[in-house]
Amino acid sequence: MTGLPVQPAVPAHFQTFLAFDFGLKRTGVATGNRMLRSATPQATIMAEGDARFVQVAQRIKEWQPDALVIGVPYHPDGASHENTERALKFGRQLRGRFGLQVFEVDERYSTTEAIAGGAKDADAASACIILEQFLRNLP
Repeated sequence: MTGLPVQPAVPAHFQTFLAFDFGLKRTGVATGNRMLRSATPQATIMAEGDARFVQVAQRIKEWQPDALVIGVPYHPDGASHENTERALKFGRQLRGRFGLQVFEVDERYSTTEAIAGGAKDADAASACIILEQFLRNLP
């Protein structure tokens, strides 16, 4: 069992999503929608702290998503670690600052998969992998 909390159901009217692969220095970004069940990489956010949230706000304004999706990293055995807690805190901050529902996706191996796929921007590619995994699991 992974330590991920049980996710609330995704309302059927939620069609567009903005996803983040949180990192201390870089945060990958992807957009996607329920109908196509695919994600498109966006420019990675190269900022920390409040500067990161300024850029997140710009992306939300630009894309007008119905909800946000974040990748939450875990050890291969499902145990949480320092970055697990950082990603969960980032999700809480997104909810609090932007008032949008935030869905969490277990993102083990997403960066490894992105690099193995030859991604030029592994952070944005990882955000795509996270979002596509989320979209595939929608009814």
